[in-house]
Amino acid sequence: MSLTQLLKSERRLLLLGLNSLLSVVLGFFTLTPDQSLQAVIYGGYWAMLVLTVLFVWFLFRIARHDGLDWGVFRVTPRWPALLVLIGGVVLLAHETYGFKILMDEAMLLGTSMTMHIDKTALVPMRGNDLQGAFQLLAGQLDKRPLFQPFLVSLLHDLTGYRPENVFVLNTALTFVLLALTYRVGFKVAGRPAGALAVVLLTSLPLLAQNATGGGFEILNLVMILATLLLGMRFAERRDGDSLTAFVLAGVLLAQTRYESTLFLLPVALVIFWVWLLERRPVLSWSFVFSPLCLLPCALHNKVFSVRASSWELAGQPGSDRPFSFSYVSENVGHALNFFFNANGEQSNSLVLAVLGFVALPFFLLWTIKTLRAARTQSPVRFALAAFALGFAAHTGLMLCYFWGKFDDPVIRRLSLPLNLCLVLAAVTVASEFARAWLWRSLFLISTAGIFAHALPSMARHGYSLEYFVGRETEWRREFIAAHPERDYLFIDNSSIIWITHLVSATPVLQAVQHKENIVFHFRNHSFTAIYVFQRFQVDPDTGRLTVAPDEDLGPDYELQTVAERRFSLLTLSRISRVVSIREGPTNPPRPPPPAIEKMSPAQLEEVRQAYFKKFIQRLP
Repeated sequence: MSLTQLLKSERRLLLLGLNSLLSVVLGFFTLTPDQSLQAVIYGGYWAMLVLTVLFVWFLFRIARHDGLDWGVFRVTPRWPALLVLIGGVVLLAHETYGFKILMDEAMLLGTSMTMHIDKTALVPMRGNDLQGAFQLLAGQLDKRPLFQPFLVSLLHDLTGYRPENVFVLNTALTFVLLALTYRVGFKVAGRPAGALAVVLLTSLPLLAQNATGGGFEILNLVMILATLLLGMRFAERRDGDSLTAFVLAGVLLAQTRYESTLFLLPVALVIFWVWLLERRPVLSWSFVFSPLCLLPCALHNKVFSVRASSWELAGQPGSDRPFSFSYVSENVGHALNFFFNANGEQSNSLVLAVLGFVALPFFLLWTIKTLRAARTQSPVRFALAAFALGFAAHTGLMLCYFWGKFDDPVIRRLSLPLNLCLVLAAVTVASEFARAWLWRSLFLISTAGIFAHALPSMARHGYSLEYFVGRETEWRREFIAAHPERDYLFIDNSSIIWITHLVSATPVLQAVQHKENIVFHFRNHSFTAIYVFQRFQVDPDTGRLTVAPDEDLGPDYELQTVAERRFSLLTLSRISRVVSIREGPTNPPRPPPPAIEKMSPAQLEEVRQAYFKKFIQRLP
């Protein structure tokens, strides 16, 4: 290295250190939590725009350096592209598009809506149609990262606002995910490994469920694989553009899911490995300022200190802290129940679980061996081993999570990175044997697993029907489709669903605490109708219906039932119309609730199970 190069490296290294220190000071110490949230609300969209543009620009630069042109789309041979196409069709054909997990998907869509309309990062909580112009009246910053809603907002910008744009994004990302999966497998051990990786991932019903939903899980997997592939490229090329693209991919990955920040550890490890082999820091001016790119993550994280409810500890009664080693033993049992369930009640892939967990101990040994002999390893092997540590850290964090039960309908999606790790483990371990007959056998076994377990599981939809909240949301969307005029007001605690579909809505608490506002609009016919969504518990002994306390409008509202639907045992969902509202002070509270409302979740589940047995026995 010349003296000039040495001085440039030292100058850039010094600036990198200063920018890192500046990022820590600004992100964690300078701004108050409220100021941090305000910075994210009004600057989050623009930060995502800059990061995305830079990422695409450097992808273009490294593609141009590789001499890629439109001829790259004339793939030879063509069967890998056909395999990816078939895999994507299989995943998308067996599920209906809809919002599968609440409130995650509604919150993300709401954030994309405000990013599109106001260029702010808010979830709309109240919204109204004001003489034909829909206005967002109140909102708050959501805890979820901003990359996915930003991409959806771009689709809104380009094609007009439609809630279904999120499905368009996830559909496209599904094919991208399978293509990247093939590419990683190909880098590890050639075309047979790539084909096996695609088939194993296609065998996962959980992936199909999320590919047709409105969440950020598919994007998260795409960014994990994109970051891994760019890490492999940087380890091979060791140039500035490859470094910048690699780091920006890691930053955007951290902006996709909260826990994906853990994958910045393997990103740093690959960079230090390259520096070790080069015996100098490989730096670019873009990389020097990369610590500042993580400022949105640090500022956004303050939402957990401002709103303790963001941890959702109430979702699992008895939990007093988000993470603890005490949760591990129970979560391991739930994880095994998810991965090795054979009756279709879980959205798992039995063939992936068997092959993946057989390979996992060997993959762990392979990772340790590779890292111990880091200096002599190929770039592909070292990058994969480094990311294996990221997968391990992610799995460890999930097992320590208070709600880390992989067999829970809401939580199953958190197992997707581990499922992806199982795919990589199976492919990597098989590559160590390097036998053609082994690849053919594993390919046939995996394909058989799709037909024997995955497709029947997708056909029954037992894993998706169990989560009745998602089906309730689809019922709301059916109501909207049946009433396209959208000139009514809806009172619903899930007001975000209505607002994101351009229907005037407000939460129940607003209707109770500010009854005079509802009275004003009801008296002056501001809306053609005022509807209410409520959920009722069924007493198994008396059949009495009891409205959920947080959905009770009180005695001043007279309601007329419009539609009812039963989505689960002991639960009845109802849409009612407000026919009159008593003005003046609120009447005295209703009588004490019946015993069923006082039950703990465990006691209520026992009642449900007992009722279910009686229900089955008395079927005609």
